[in-house]
Order: sequence, then C-alpha cells, then structure tokens
Amino acid sequence: MTANALAQIAASIQAGQPLQAEQLCRSWLSTQPKDENLLLMLAISLHMQQRRPEAREIYAELTRLCPRSSVHWGNYGTILMELGALDEAEAAYARACQLDPGNASPKIHQGLLLIRRHDYLAAREVLLDAYRLDREFPLARIHAARACCLCQDFEGAEELLAPWPKWLPLADASLQLELAQALSLVGDVPATVALLEDLLARQPGYLDAGLQLAVAYERSNRLADAESIVAPIARATSGVTEPQRGKARHVLATLALRRNDPAEARRLLEQCGPNDDEDYAHYFELAAACDKLGEAEAAMQALREAHRRHAAELRLAFPAYFAPDAPALPTDAPRVAAEQYRRWPRLAAPEALDSPVFVVGFPRSGTTLLEQMLDAHPRLQSMDENPFFNRLAGILRRHDPRILDDLSVLRQYDCDELRKRYHAMAGERVVRRQDTQLVDKNPLNMQWLPLIHRLFPEARFILALRHPCDVILSCYMQNFRSSMLSAACASLERLAHAYVEAMTQWLEDVDVFKPTVLVSRYESLVDDVSGQAARIARFLQLDEVAPMLAFDRHARGKAFIATPSYSQVIEPVNRKGLGRWQRYRHEFEPLLPILEPMLRHWGYTADMPG
Repeated sequence: MTANALAQIAASIQAGQPLQAEQLCRSWLSTQPKDENLLLMLAISLHMQQRRPEAREIYAELTRLCPRSSVHWGNYGTILMELGALDEAEAAYARACQLDPGNASPKIHQGLLLIRRHDYLAAREVLLDAYRLDREFPLARIHAARACCLCQDFEGAEELLAPWPKWLPLADASLQLELAQALSLVGDVPATVALLEDLLARQPGYLDAGLQLAVAYERSNRLADAESIVAPIARATSGVTEPQRGKARHVLATLALRRNDPAEARRLLEQCGPNDDEDYAHYFELAAACDKLGEAEAAMQALREAHRRHAAELRLAFPAYFAPDAPALPTDAPRVAAEQYRRWPRLAAPEALDSPVFVVGFPRSGTTLLEQMLDAHPRLQSMDENPFFNRLAGILRRHDPRILDDLSVLRQYDCDELRKRYHAMAGERVVRRQDTQLVDKNPLNMQWLPLIHRLFPEARFILALRHPCDVILSCYMQNFRSSMLSAACASLERLAHAYVEAMTQWLEDVDVFKPTVLVSRYESLVDDVSGQAARIARFLQLDEVAPMLAFDRHARGKAFIATPSYSQVIEPVNRKGLGRWQRYRHEFEPLLPILEPMLRHWGYTADMPG
C-alpha cells in the first residue's frame, strides 16, 4: 500500500465521506488484513457512520494488535462509552492513561466518563490532572471547570476559565458551546450570551447553541429574544430531535410563567415531560405552575419528586450531607464563645462608613429586594451574591486549620491582609465607584458573623426577616445552585431544622459580638415601602430616600442579576408572597413545633396570614 492510498482514504474522511473511506479501506485490507493504519481508518469511517458495534470490533482488534498504543486504547474507550459499556470503557481509559501518562487527552475522556457516572470528585481530580499536563489546552480547562462546578468549587472553575477570551475564535463549535455552558455554571451569563451569539452568527442552524442562548436570554430578562429562538424549534415538524423539541418547550414553559400564564406553562410541561431521569428542574417548574394555579396538592407532589431526584444526585457527590449525624444545614463557619471573644486583642479596623453593609438572613427572606433597593442609591453599590468569607476561611484553613478554631491568633497584619483580599475579590465582581459604600448581600453570611466581625467590627448589618413558614415554603420550591442548600431542602422537616439551626446560631453570635443590626421585616416592607425605605436610610445615614423607591427600574437596567429572585426584583413591590404557606397548611402542621422557638422569638404566630 502506498502513502498516496492512505492519503486518499484520509481525504475521504476529512471530506465527510466515510462510506467511500470504508470501501477503500476494505479493498486494501483484503491483501493486508493486519495493517494498523488501514484498520484505524476503517474503524473511524464506521464510527462516523454511527455503526458503533462494527467500529467497536475494529478498535478492539487494534488494542490486541498494538497493546501498548495509548491512542487505540483511548479510541476503544470512547466507543465503549458511547455503547454504554461504562465499566469496560473506564478500564480502557485507565490503560490509555497508564501507557502515556503525559498525554492529557485520555485523562480528559476518563474524567468525562466519571462525570457521566456522577463520580464528580474523582472526575474533578482526573480533569485537573489533565489540565496540569497542558495548562494551555482549552479543552482540559473547560472540562475541568465543569467538574469543579459539579463539586461546588466555583472559584476553581472561574480560575480555569479566566483566559477564555484568548481562546477565541474556537474552530470547534461544540467546544465553544461547552465553554458557554461552563461560563453559565459559574454565573457569567453575559459572557455566555456573547459566546453563543458569536457561535450562532457563524453557524445559524446550530440548534443546541440556540437553545442554550434562549435559556441565557430568559436569565437576562430578554424574554422576547428567548421566545423568538425556541418557538420555531417547538413548532418544527422536521430537522429537530425530540430532546431538542422538549428543551424548547421547557423554555416556553418558563416564559409562560414569566407572563403569568401558569395554565400554558403546565400544559407545555406535561406535554414534554422531563428531559431524562435526572431532570429534577422539570418538576420545580411544574410545581411553580401548579402553585400559581392554586393547586397545592399537585404542586407539593411535583416538589416531592423534584427533591427526590435532586437528592439522589446529591448523595452521589456529597454523601456527607446525608450522613445520619449530619446537621440540617452544614457549615464550616467558626463558632466563638463569649469567653473566647474576650481574649481577642483590640485591633485597628475601618469605621462603619468605610466598612461594607452586610445584608443577611435565611434564603428567600427578602434579601435580594433589600439589595436592589440599596444598590439603587447613588451612595451605595452592591454586587451579586458571592461567598467571600467562605473563600477567606479557605485561605486561613490552608495556612493553618487551627486558625478558625481560635480567631484571636489573627493579628493586625493578618486582618489588614484579609481585608485587602476581600476588597480585591469584590473588585473582581463590580467596578467600584468612588464615594460609594459597598453592599455585600449573601443571606448565609449570617453564619460568618465571627469572621466578619473580626475584619469589620463596626459594620452595619440588615437582617431580612419573613414569616418562617413562608421562608421554608419558598426555599422548598426553589432549585438552588448550592448543594448545601439543596441538601437542606431535601424535605420540609429538614428545612425547618435548618432554619432553626441557622437562626439560633445567628442569635447566639449577636449576643456575643453585639453588632449594629437593623431587622427588616418583609411584611412591613411590602406594606409600607416608603416608610421602611426611610427607616433603612436613617440606619445607614443616607440623606435621600427617593432613589431606593425606584429600585425596580434600576434593576431592569442591569444586564444580569445573579440570584434566584432575578425575575421578581424587576417588578414593583407586591403582596403576592405573603401568607402563601397557608395554602399548604396541612404540610406545615408537623413543622410548627420545630419552628415554635423562632416563631415566638420574632413575634410570628401560626395563625398569621404571613
């Protein structure tokens, strides 16, 4: 066989003519049945024709003929994975990695297989190994970032994706789609939109990219743009796969909910059903539609199914959350007793006006509404929700895990450096304006009061408060990105315990540190927006109140709001969320004894409408 013959076969493959390539290969193999190059090209041509079982036999033969070829073992692993033989595929990839440990490619495939098996922690380690072998390889970075997100390591994912503008243009359209999806996972929806718009400008018929863009448009409150993409896909009778049509209908259902048409949303969702066995998001959407229709039992049935499916996935990635002795709301935040606090040395620290304003509270208590009101004021500047104190704690833990057990060891230099790191992280999230005070809204920063107080002892806090039953119902209906919160929502009973645990910890910490706190009740805020806004302004020593009252117009001017309430805070304040739990009262009766200490402490009763 001549080099020209091999070149002719390769040209047929590159031109997308696998049948012609197959015929040429078989012609030459009749005289050279063991030729490695011919067998490889035959396997590739069969693979391209979706004739996977036949391709599998050829790839297997190549591993027998060339047992020390990492390439052949990697190809064999890929065809096995596509055929669903995951155990055999994993063994093939492991052999490929063993034969060529410096090659990132088989490690990437091995990592993707582990993701498919929901072994996210192992996948993250394998894919990070692949990244370390070739730090300039976008494919390794993108897949490693995806694995980091699945392990809730969003900071690691952001670092991996940071150079993405330098990778453009990506010749591989599917890789650019993967990059867009990874950026969406870390919450960079504007970048996701830009990447997908660019991809569709070059490949207008790329339906999967269009569907992803529609999701990003909805998330950016560009509802008409989202509908213009998915409506034709949902109506198409040809050229669209059933999974693509189903995804389009899911987006249309979300848009129907945004238009306050829950009947249409429910019709669409019941028509298409979940995308797959792991699609718990479908049931959260269905529950929202049923809730808006006033069908409480149907909503609760959908929610139970949503949490059942979500918890099954979480148990694979985070089994510790479901251990018998696990707290309802896990946290690694430090605890400080009063006697420990008395040993803290007095250190120089910023005054109140030079410290951030911290907006805290149990999730779904109205923190996003408060944040948007504050951000609308010209003297204040907020940023989207970020776990800065979790990250600062991680820095301390890596330096010496004992520090978090005794924060008194932090000296002036340490606190100064941690504050610098905090402001650097904030600066990465928002372009700071001069003469503004930072607003840090993260509901569960309430768990980090000891560390916040060590760095910003004069800071003011606004605690968002809402009827505990309304909070718990709203959380239970929410598809949280955080695995910790999702685990806490596995059942209404666990969620009630999580609320009491978090609030008890806050009250105990407040008793120790005596921070400056304003309690903002959601019920009072929606009843008297202007009066409550004036109260908040006085607390923060602000002269003007009017800008805070126009928060909804201010929010609509934002490109993106990275919280679950993104669709609500662009609307004026309304009373729709008050007392919603009463429609589900039979579900809450068993929870009232659990919640009784907090109901009593905050002056709520089981008979209050909200």
